[in-house]
Amino acid sequence: MGTLNPCVKRGYITVASLIAIVSGLLLAITLFSHGYFHEDEEIEKVLPGIQVMYATSIITILLVTTGLYGVCKRKKWMLICYIVGMTLSCLLLSVLNIQGVAVRPQIAEEMKEQYLGLMPLTNASKTVINGVNEIQTELQCCGLDQGYQDWGYNISESCLCVEDAVNPCVAAPRNSSFFENTKTEDPIMIYKEPCVTYLAAHAIFAVDVLLAVLLCMLLLWMSSVVLCVILLCQMNRKDDTPAVVYSPEAKAGNYSVLSDDAELT
Repeated sequence: MGTLNPCVKRGYITVASLIAIVSGLLLAITLFSHGYFHEDEEIEKVLPGIQVMYATSIITILLVTTGLYGVCKRKKWMLICYIVGMTLSCLLLSVLNIQGVAVRPQIAEEMKEQYLGLMPLTNASKTVINGVNEIQTELQCCGLDQGYQDWGYNISESCLCVEDAVNPCVAAPRNSSFFENTKTEDPIMIYKEPCVTYLAAHAIFAVDVLLAVLLCMLLLWMSSVVLCVILLCQMNRKDDTPAVVYSPEAKAGNYSVLSDDAELT
């Protein structure tokens, strides 16, 4: 069995350890998500994704453990199992990345349709209005589609611009509820942009972050497979050993010469 390159071995152990840490964090996030959605009525929608995360994280941890033990104990079959398993994982991550890129525009459109389905806000339920108010306060926006016009006469107070507002503001119309009990001539500033635009941007950003994480995981997985293949090739390589040649002179040595010199003296 060949000698392993120390640098390659240490590199593989480092990368495999990082993969184990990432898989452990993924398992922890999965456990937290499962507990968070456990009593939710819509858990059936997220349960398949949670099961996939469970399987991915646990199988990866087992593969990494097998690979590390195989390197330390120089077990070829364990390294082969690791290479096969992680290669399949790389294919799965590649498919997920491709699907994520493909559905990226659709996610924004579906989110827009979902929130626009709550229109009109003038006839919305109290629960919907409270949810929209929270979104307007957090994202500094007003309305869902046409801005403050979605509220009609009774513009929500959550549309009022704060002093350190980041998003653009516009003067509220004089025929709105803000000027019902006041005679001030000063304009009342409200947020200009509708919330659907910001919601779609946040959704796209979340998808981009997820795709970037998956890409980093894919590169880390692939680098561990490459290092493992190199180690396996080094194990299969036979070290060159010098051939031993029999020589009568080497057997007798130079002791006869020394004995002759001793007799002469």
